[in-house]
Amino acid sequence: MSARREATRQKLFEAAITLISEQGFGATTVDQIAERAGVAKGTVYYNFAGKAELFTALLEWGVDRLAEHLRAAVSGPPRAALTEVLRAELAFIGTHEAFARLLMAETWRTNQVWYAAVRQIRSKAIGVISGLLEELAAEGELPAGLDVGVAASALFGMVLTVALDWRTLQPDRPLEEVHTTVARMVEGMLRADDRSGETNGGPSLTPRRTPR
Repeated sequence: MSARREATRQKLFEAAITLISEQGFGATTVDQIAERAGVAKGTVYYNFAGKAELFTALLEWGVDRLAEHLRAAVSGPPRAALTEVLRAELAFIGTHEAFARLLMAETWRTNQVWYAAVRQIRSKAIGVISGLLEELAAEGELPAGLDVGVAASALFGMVLTVALDWRTLQPDRPLEEVHTTVARMVEGMLRADDRSGETNGGPSLTPRRTPR
């Protein structure tokens, strides 16, 4: 694909994300997407067979970007990496709020045919979290019998909801404050064998504050 066509597709994606997050998939038309992107209607059909195909490609594009952002945050032991991945998800949603709203509003609707996109979210984005939880389980740092797949989905969904709540109701609140609260909640899921802030020989999941 040429760089010019890729740039055009990105303009269409960004226009569609904004419109669909504002008014829903059903109410958004190809004409509106073309107008918002500043292109002719024919340009949309040159790149996509229709609105549904554009939306499917848009979800793949957005989820790929989110997954790349989460993977880039993985560094060090799995416990430390998990807290950084959760922070990365918060930061991504803070920057790409419209895409997050689109995910919440449209992707899991059962009367739509976005199952491929949902599977992509699970395998790519949520998969980053489940991979870390699997490592923690192998090291004996998760409660016995914990369903790692369900836990990873729960963490992903919790952070998504918290991030949108933060951006909607408390946009001036620092990201680090929100992240610290999320990390403390998640730590309750992990085994804490002592009260010193060290857990099973590894660092606490909760970010440490620098004394003032």
